[in-house]
Amino acid sequence: MICIGVLALQGSVVEHIKMLNSIEDVQAIEVRTINDLDIIFGLILPGGESTTIGKLLNIFDLMNPIKSKIKQGMPVWGTCAGMILLAKEIVGEDTVHLGVMDIVVKRNAYGSQLDSFKTTIVIPEICCDEIPLAFIRAPWVEKALGNVKVLANINNKIVAVQQDNMLATSFHPEISDNLCFHKYFVDMAKKWKL
Repeated sequence: MICIGVLALQGSVVEHIKMLNSIEDVQAIEVRTINDLDIIFGLILPGGESTTIGKLLNIFDLMNPIKSKIKQGMPVWGTCAGMILLAKEIVGEDTVHLGVMDIVVKRNAYGSQLDSFKTTIVIPEICCDEIPLAFIRAPWVEKALGNVKVLANINNKIVAVQQDNMLATSFHPEISDNLCFHKYFVDMAKKWKL
């Protein structure tokens, strides 16, 4: 059994928990305290409102402990707002949040809630079948720097990346019934646990 945490300060927490708990030998927990970080082998930063989550990370004294865990190699996956939290640079903004991933991200790049859309693509590193992708007020990666590997593009915009123990997606795999991304992340956590 492997324990995976979902940052539970704001956003699509329940959806990620449900997806993780449907994978064999996985126990998902909500992460709200520093103590929660000690029992997990991977952390999902869910979609939501990145500015709000960033403020709550500071209020709950989780910003530095999470950053430290990531630097120690704990796998982390940011979806939508979570991608923004991981980025070292946010277009048009002076502040960053965790600032651990060598990406430049544009917030709300696809427009408002009304501009949300769904599509499907094959991402060979993740799964050989088509994966449904849901974009909701989504960011995209303007630049992937250093050793960041681009996993997926949509219309020449980078929407999924990986750098070492960090995974980031513009879209919301947790609102589909496809477990490919969650299984991929669980595998990252299992490798780190060994």
